[in-house]
Amino acid sequence: MHCQLARPVSGKFSRDEAAGFTLLELLVVIAIIAILAALLLPALSRARMRTQGIACLNNTRQLVLAWQLYAGDHDDRLPYNLGMAGSSLRTNLNWVNNVMTWGTDPDNTNPATLTEASLGPYVAGNTATYHCPSDHALSASQRAAGWSVRIRSYSMNALVGDAGELSARGFNVNDPDYLQFFKLARIPQPAEIFVFLDEHPDSIDDGYFVNRAYEPEWIDLPASYHDEAAAFSFADGHSALHRWTQAGTRPPAQPDAAHLPIPLSSGDHADFDWVTAHMSVEHN
Repeated sequence: MHCQLARPVSGKFSRDEAAGFTLLELLVVIAIIAILAALLLPALSRARMRTQGIACLNNTRQLVLAWQLYAGDHDDRLPYNLGMAGSSLRTNLNWVNNVMTWGTDPDNTNPATLTEASLGPYVAGNTATYHCPSDHALSASQRAAGWSVRIRSYSMNALVGDAGELSARGFNVNDPDYLQFFKLARIPQPAEIFVFLDEHPDSIDDGYFVNRAYEPEWIDLPASYHDEAAAFSFADGHSALHRWTQAGTRPPAQPDAAHLPIPLSSGDHADFDWVTAHMSVEHN
């Protein structure tokens, strides 16, 4: 009987065993990965946008809940909503106490302008509630200063709340034919009247969002962070996204992009009319 000796292990592999990927195979794999990335990245981007939109809606819902709680603690009277842009007026009686700019002044970053203002205690001092997660707009000087964001993205409907001298005669001088709502119970259609919205970063200054229903031009402009839509919360407590139909309502979210005021031609009124129709109702 002949025994077959075991073949010694040399530490080497046969040609078949040593074969790796060829260049062509590597190129095919890379191409497949690129195709998959091209398919997946837009979906991931849309998913991120949806998540940020939901977070923004939640912020506006929290703000309107705080607004309702404030009224409950103040004999149904709504928080002050003062126009402070272009004025030296500053007061923590207002719902917020800052005026946003593209400069490096502290109103853009000082959390006390939110937490010590009238709604601050009603959101438990949470400053993130005032900022849309899609809002990253900064000027060159702000980026150079190392800023990541400005602290506020939201404004309040000018016809809701006590506007000080602007509403001292019982109506708002900006929209004298429309009701100014001083008390929550006086809002006749609370599901139709918006209270908060995210405002375009080149338009936002104070917390007072104003447009004149009788004068077709944008004075303040809504944002369009969420797939060309803005987040709104309404006096009944619900929040919703509203998508804009006209390109002029959607300038880029960057400094000096809005070129306000924006006069509107006869065919450009749809977005403007929707906003003004949900700000108030006409006097009887």
